[in-house]
Amino acid sequence: MNYPQILAIGDILISAALLTERFACDIADCKGLCCVEGNSGAPLEPEEPGILEREYPRFADYMSPQGREAVRQEGFAVVDSDGELVTPLIKGAECAYAGFIHEDICVCAIEQAYLAQKTGFRKPISCWLYPIRLKKLSSGIALNYHQWEVCSGACAKGQKEGMPVYRFVKQALVHRFGKEFYDQLEEAAGMMINGPSDGSL
Repeated sequence: MNYPQILAIGDILISAALLTERFACDIADCKGLCCVEGNSGAPLEPEEPGILEREYPRFADYMSPQGREAVRQEGFAVVDSDGELVTPLIKGAECAYAGFIHEDICVCAIEQAYLAQKTGFRKPISCWLYPIRLKKLSSGIALNYHQWEVCSGACAKGQKEGMPVYRFVKQALVHRFGKEFYDQLEEAAGMMINGPSDGSL
């Protein structure tokens, strides 16, 4: 069956891959490499550096000493070579806000503090939405599926569990765009699988 490549909900353009591809993080497989690999830090929304600064005392203990030093030297956010606001890195490698568990598994220190109920800020929305990438357009927002070799294990796990990309990041999508938007995504996914209920195209 031929699916449309791009869907639109209001002024938000959505890649159909968010509905058709499968994904479920498998940190035991990737060891959290998404917090380590890449050309720059995690993209930040304009208001997030201020949130990071405000919440820093609540999650700093979950960071590595090197991460705390990177924040001390570079600040809570930096501008990368593309002019984008991103999280600082430790010597060009892992995110300054990363921490390690079991010595070899990289995790988000902010999220660890959130799970321990030390902060109400879970993590930057770009990290929470991943593998969805948000791109701001002059006419609205585009949501795309970012495919990365690092996440091959997550793709395999998602296939095994039958977990669509959009459903894997449901909480983040609802947080960023609202439940009504998410419900419309669910409806669109159902139409792609079953066809329109009225028989129209």
